[in-house]
Amino acid sequence: MANQDYRELEFDVFFDFQCPFVNAAAIWLHNVEGELGYPLRATWRAFPLEQVNSKNGDDWKLWEQPDSYVSRGLPGFRGAIAARQQGQDRYHDFVWELLNLRHQEGQDLASDATITQAATRAGLDLDRFAVDRASREHLGVIGADYGEARDTHGVFGTPTFVFPNGGSAYLKLQLGNVPAGAEAVTFFEQFVGITRDMPKVVEIKRPTPPQT
Repeated sequence: MANQDYRELEFDVFFDFQCPFVNAAAIWLHNVEGELGYPLRATWRAFPLEQVNSKNGDDWKLWEQPDSYVSRGLPGFRGAIAARQQGQDRYHDFVWELLNLRHQEGQDLASDATITQAATRAGLDLDRFAVDRASREHLGVIGADYGEARDTHGVFGTPTFVFPNGGSAYLKLQLGNVPAGAEAVTFFEQFVGITRDMPKVVEIKRPTPPQT
């Protein structure tokens, strides 16, 4: 069990539902919460890789595209925005459930059925969810999250963790071998200690040995 109490620790996680490393990070944080016995104060914020990888020029914005635009990533973000209208807890539950459906169960992230299933599992009011999901009123939140990530924090990929003091790190966990049990908490302590508390550490990158 961790010696530190993380109940007051707040941090952002910039994410995209399509990213398998986001899913790995979500599982790890879920494991940490299970060991600690209380929820972490993580805020999941949009960083659409479809925008990052767009070849449509700087003026093109994913969140400004018409409803007829075919996107693999935008439906999930629209669902998340709709879930957020029912509170942060329901929002986080929706993010967790949609990641599970995409990466554990292999469901189509862009499918209406998948989005609705995630909302059902998250315990959302489905009638309100449908109305809020159809609305374009809050789509600017995606742009605001993306702009802050890129212009303030220099985010380039997902998941990227950002702490209130500006400490940040892109984290790529080994897929299929996510820290669990006491190891999950130990790694969380180490990760916070380096990312938040050691600004002198600019980059840690593990070399990949050549394949033989």
